[in-house]
Amino acid sequence: MTDEPAVPPLRRPQRGSVRSGERVLAPDVARGLMLLLIVLSNTGFHLYAAQHGPSGWHPVDGSALDRVAQFAMITALDMRTYPLFAFLFGYGMMQLFRRQTAAGTSERGAAALLRRRGVWLIVFGFAHAALLMAGDILGAYGVASLVAGMLFLRRTDRTMLVGAGVLFLLLIVTSALGAYGTVPGDPDGSGVVPSTVYYASNEPDALAAVGTRLSTWLFVAFGGGLLGFSFHTVMLLGFWAARNRVLEEPERHLTLLRTTAVAGVAVGWAGGLPQALAHVGAIDVPAAMIVEAGPFAAIQTVTGVFGGLGYVAAVVLACRALPVRLRQGTAVTAVAAVGRRSLSCYLAHSLVFAPVLAAWGLGLGAVMGSATVALFAFGVWLLTVAGAYALERKGWRGPAEAVLRRLVYGRVERPHEPAPVPAEPRP
Repeated sequence: MTDEPAVPPLRRPQRGSVRSGERVLAPDVARGLMLLLIVLSNTGFHLYAAQHGPSGWHPVDGSALDRVAQFAMITALDMRTYPLFAFLFGYGMMQLFRRQTAAGTSERGAAALLRRRGVWLIVFGFAHAALLMAGDILGAYGVASLVAGMLFLRRTDRTMLVGAGVLFLLLIVTSALGAYGTVPGDPDGSGVVPSTVYYASNEPDALAAVGTRLSTWLFVAFGGGLLGFSFHTVMLLGFWAARNRVLEEPERHLTLLRTTAVAGVAVGWAGGLPQALAHVGAIDVPAAMIVEAGPFAAIQTVTGVFGGLGYVAAVVLACRALPVRLRQGTAVTAVAAVGRRSLSCYLAHSLVFAPVLAAWGLGLGAVMGSATVALFAFGVWLLTVAGAYALERKGWRGPAEAVLRRLVYGRVERPHEPAPVPAEPRP
């Protein structure tokens, strides 16, 4: 008998990125809706001429409709959308890892691929912040993916769940310790620097705005990416959920999904309610209670983990309950198309928002209120829905996804076949 030839070591991934036939509807719809929530939650940064109170996040002036918009966003969006994104980000990381290893890539090689992806996300985030948006989240999730991937990607389910629990306890402890902290500086006597200062939307000089945006981005990307315990908590839960195919096979996890949807949304909204009520003046509390590091904000942050998970579960259950006709209809297909091109659509938001609203651009953020800028944000999201749907009909990826895949995987792979793996020369 002759010896079997040695298997050559892999020089590149056995296969490229996910193909259209492998996609699951619910995660894509969740990402598409998530982008609407994110663009709405970012609106307060651009209202730089409005009066800001102790919370420093949303304006305290405006019409009755503005107050309704502020109340709704504080209750349902703030500190809830980013955990939602982190869960889906972690879920996608584990899916990519499992696809690669199932195709024959070593675990070490698959982990290296994810590290390369994380590094490039940081680069994308840097460029995004330098040009448009200080509150970029790509850098933070790129950093978080490097940390979580190194520590937990190849661990057991039990280790992931224990790690998520420990990180959640750290979130509670750090939020409690910082609950009575204050934000440095007090330009208007309110006890806090308005968030618009940090995000440079009030800066009329375009070059000066770049410096402000990058200094803020460094804090958001590396502070949030390394010490954002809420991000890491739900990212690990995303790892665990992907390994157990919770979103792909919801019928096997209905009790978990229903409990998470009901309890998560209820806890998430209840946790945001005190801050919302105080912000609109429905309850009278000392300013120290509602500053960005105060007790109400701490409660909002901790319960945001539950809210983000609840939103994911609710979307999965809704997609499962939809009749086939609606699941395959234009509206659902278009929202899912946004989810499949979430990077491109996320960057497209800033391409419209920053030049139109910032002081260094057209400056329309100075004349808008919370309600009108929310309508503007919804319109921007609808534009990305239309664009993503047009790309979906042509079978094209988003431009940012195409660039990222080329950088991560190398040359563009064939659409239906794994890229060939050249054999190493034998000694």
